[in-house]
Amino acid sequence: MESIIVAIITGGLSLIGVIISNMSSNKKIENTLSTRQAVTDEKISELTREVRLHNNFAQRVPVLEEQIKVVNHRIEDLEKAK
Repeated sequence: MESIIVAIITGGLSLIGVIISNMSSNKKIENTLSTRQAVTDEKISELTREVRLHNNFAQRVPVLEEQIKVVNHRIEDLEKAK
């Protein structure tokens, strides 16, 4: 009878040790994932900013091209007037 009680106590303590170990491992993994998610979020934010800058530039290029055409025509008209 005593050996059964000892086995139950030993098994219970082993189970508690495994539970504590798993909880500790889970906390470490959660912290690592949280850190990586924060880095990913920051990278996405930076990429979003860069895309917005690029889009603004892409919208302005056709306007600049049209202005260059107008300037070139004016230069041609001035050269013809000479």
